[in-house]
Amino acid sequence: MAKKNIITIAIVVSLIIGFIGIYFYQKIFQDNVQKSGVVFINSDDDFTKLTEKIVPFIIDVDDFKWVSKLKKFTKVKPGKYDITENMSTNDLVNMFRGGRQSAVKVSFNNQDTLEKLSGRIAEQIEADSLTLLKAFTDEKFLSENNFNEKSILGIFIPNSYEFYWNTSAEKFRDKMLLEYQNFWNQNRLQKAKKLNLSPNEVITLASIVQKETAKNSERPIVAGLYLNRLQNDWPLQADPTVIYAIRQLKGQDYVVKRVLTADLEINSPYNTYKNIGLPPNLIAMPDISSIEAVLNAEKHDYFYMCASIDKIGFHEFAKTLTQHNRNAEKYQNWLNKQGINR
Repeated sequence: MAKKNIITIAIVVSLIIGFIGIYFYQKIFQDNVQKSGVVFINSDDDFTKLTEKIVPFIIDVDDFKWVSKLKKFTKVKPGKYDITENMSTNDLVNMFRGGRQSAVKVSFNNQDTLEKLSGRIAEQIEADSLTLLKAFTDEKFLSENNFNEKSILGIFIPNSYEFYWNTSAEKFRDKMLLEYQNFWNQNRLQKAKKLNLSPNEVITLASIVQKETAKNSERPIVAGLYLNRLQNDWPLQADPTVIYAIRQLKGQDYVVKRVLTADLEINSPYNTYKNIGLPPNLIAMPDISSIEAVLNAEKHDYFYMCASIDKIGFHEFAKTLTQHNRNAEKYQNWLNKQGINR
């Protein structure tokens, strides 16, 4: 009888242990995600804040807290984390505890100023726009790399890049400098040298081409025209540089639909009607297509260009002033008919 009782007790104990084991196994290893999503953990978030942020995505937050305590997980690592279906509580804790964050794709283009660029980047990583702007204009960084607060915009080559979400402003800036240096490979440097231009000068000219035409197919023609003028010591007479000078006086959001004769007299180093050669720095962030258009400019005899009224968005090119004046008269008459006075 005693032997039977011992066996019975042993079976009961085994069952209890088994049920407890299953219970805790499920708490640790059972799927604990109710929907997939992305969680951004800030650098100043603590464990309590982390649990608040993951509540919408998991089934049982208490299980997460229990397993975290079991694994002595208290120090939160910032970043972007992807929560996916079929993740167990153990998977979740291991991901956050190990800081296994996902990269974010950062993209930007056509940002005319460092302020606008900083704002655009701040939408995609943790660093705020003021911190980014401070890093971009750091005097020591600019001096060590031969840039100034105007030319530094040229290191940001529009593209899509991968970063960790909590990348600091300084590390973001340094990575962009490295990308810029890699962009200027020997092939591109040789092409710039043949044009008798430095990389900064190529980017400055590319920024004018960028603003002059939105048509990729036209950019090598426009670049060739400006190179013709540079090589013959003619003023570029580029309206986008005059618009840039106007906005320096009246603000970056000032809208200019028509450059007036009076505008051509603005006393500014960016007024390429009054000054021969390139302006001091780029006037906007050029696309790669505009940079390549300069490096691979079309060879032709055009020296003049005017917006086309027959193919809106394109230009009429001319070899002589007489031809250009005819094109310009047609365009001015068209502007008058449209009632565009400024």
